Amino acid sequence: MRTRGPSYCTVATPRDAEIRKDVQTYYGQVLKKSADLQTNACVTAARPVPQHVREALQNVHEDVSLRYYGCGLVIPECLENCWILDLGSGSGRDCYALSQLVGEKGHVTGIDMTEGQVEVANKYIEYHMEKYGFQAPNVNFIHGYIEKLEEAGIKNESYDIVISNCVINLVPDKQQVLQEVYRVLKHGGELYFSDVYASLELPEEIRTHKVLWGECLGGALYWKDLFILAKKIGFCPPRLVTANFITVQNKDLENVIGDCCFVSATFRLFKLPKTGPTKKCQVIYNGGITGHEKELIFDANFTFKKDEAVEVDEETASILKNSRFAQDFLIRPDGEKLPTCGGYTALEVKDVITDPFELAGRSDSAESRSSPAVGGCCSTKKCS
Repeated sequence: MRTRGPSYCTVATPRDAEIRKDVQTYYGQVLKKSADLQTNACVTAARPVPQHVREALQNVHEDVSLRYYGCGLVIPECLENCWILDLGSGSGRDCYALSQLVGEKGHVTGIDMTEGQVEVANKYIEYHMEKYGFQAPNVNFIHGYIEKLEEAGIKNESYDIVISNCVINLVPDKQQVLQEVYRVLKHGGELYFSDVYASLELPEEIRTHKVLWGECLGGALYWKDLFILAKKIGFCPPRLVTANFITVQNKDLENVIGDCCFVSATFRLFKLPKTGPTKKCQVIYNGGITGHEKELIFDANFTFKKDEAVEVDEETASILKNSRFAQDFLIRPDGEKLPTCGGYTALEVKDVITDPFELAGRSDSAESRSSPAVGGCCSTKKCS
């Protein structure tokens, strides 16, 4: 049961500065490689990776990949020529993969508060540009704070996509981070991010535990608060993409965590232009997105197959109409017949999933039917 208000801050405190210093120490000095982590918060698997993304990741220098601590994979679809900002880019693994995918006309910026990580990232710019055959660098790295993008020189409405991989939980003031993201996104832009969420409001002993902060658990947002923040700032309601339970490989940490459960989840938040009311629509995906020619898994609730008409709700219709995905869909108001050589899928509102713990539970139940349960947080008990 929740006994306090939302777990985000709106005013910086001395405790915030202390947390920031602890996190910098943890990622700059304590962790040397991903194997040093004590939970799977930063290595949880997501859905299958498309071939072109796997190839881009394989092209990243080994030294960069070894210092990668993200949770899930935050490489969305439809990236050609996009300008992308990576919050908490670390050693630059995702940035270098994305720089190849956006092409020479696109650009990727990484920002991280740990100077040592930024130094690693900067060291390999020339290596990757030469490997990709690019005439000029299309990637740069900034030493700065993700809740202070303006101080880092990042301008209003300058990016098509902002990504973040298991980093927002490390910042005490989540609202400030999301406000800054909203500011730098173009209209129609998207925040596509993986992060850690808690099943309840975190007690003091978890929120002040240095190792749990470094392991991405101590600063986890109660998942419902994400929806509150998104609405307050102006984003569309968060779209849940994937979710997986987090396990802890440390008995002392398990004792501190107690009954609280955690998931790593990927959400997508869109910044749409202020337009009039949108109606339900029928849409057909034309199959034009690289690596997703046969079907586009947009989120946990919508999968669009090539040439198949799908009825979508008002919010989904607005996103498809006003984002970078517009060119890949034929969209008509509900009731108008669409030309299609495929089938037709009607919207079933009752099946829409917003709770990451529900989605993780469905996946966990399917896996448990085929393999024994593994110990750890949330792996042997029900979370709700």
